[in-house]
Amino acid sequence: MTTAHLLAVAWSHDPSIWGGCIVLLVAYAVWLRRQLTLRAAFWVAGVALLWLALESPIDRLGELYLFSVHMVQHMLLIQIIPPLLLWALPPDATRKLLRIPLVDRMERAIGRPRVTLPLKVLALWAWHLPSLYDLALRNENVHALEHLIFLVTATMFWWSVLTPLKERRLTPPRAMVHVFGAMVGISILGMVITLAPTPLYPFYQHPPDPYGALNLIRNGWGIGVLADQQLGGVIMWIAGGIYYILFILVEFGLWFSEPDEDELAVPALAADGAGGAADGARPALSRHGAGHP
Repeated sequence: MTTAHLLAVAWSHDPSIWGGCIVLLVAYAVWLRRQLTLRAAFWVAGVALLWLALESPIDRLGELYLFSVHMVQHMLLIQIIPPLLLWALPPDATRKLLRIPLVDRMERAIGRPRVTLPLKVLALWAWHLPSLYDLALRNENVHALEHLIFLVTATMFWWSVLTPLKERRLTPPRAMVHVFGAMVGISILGMVITLAPTPLYPFYQHPPDPYGALNLIRNGWGIGVLADQQLGGVIMWIAGGIYYILFILVEFGLWFSEPDEDELAVPALAADGAGGAADGARPALSRHGAGHP
């Protein structure tokens, strides 16, 4: 087994993934019809990354051999794909959709930051408990449920930050707190995994090795069980943390660039003054009417 051969054969070929991705693309096109814009590129990119995360060697290597590759998959599902899909939503079409009472009630119920942040962090921690993590690797249905929960809770979390509807979007200060909370949750978990002195997940100590690639990975690539676990923890801790920090910096930039009330009042006063000058002696007449000759 060589690296090239392994990367060529380690594809999932799951019809449900193909079907789901096609449905997402068709549903988006049907929903917007002739209103498709460049925003559609974000949707296509999000669906393409979803397909790669679940169909490419990222999926097979992660669920069979390498904890670190599995963390790459989880980061795609939690941090990259949901923002891309949300960026693709046009404001007008989204607002029209939310005029449906049931959809509006659902959005208001599940889009609250005090609900979505704990759910996202809880889902991440729960699915990385050794017992539940190993169960997901040994049972395809449980593994599919894990991925679905990651996608749903992450999309709920990002909605309040990235919704195209400004009136439902968190203000930059609140968005920074929201994202910071998620950063703390993922960083602590990544730290725990990275600094663990022994392997936490028994599955990776004795993988099934259907491709006969274990010798290549352990000896050719030089990735041992503990080193693999530490690398996966670093991906979650450092790479995941940096991603959230970038979002916080963007929100800070948006906050800093917003004009304050005094700055907004100056153009309004200037406009009033210009209007008064155009009307000739209106200010003087007003003062005269007030009793000042």
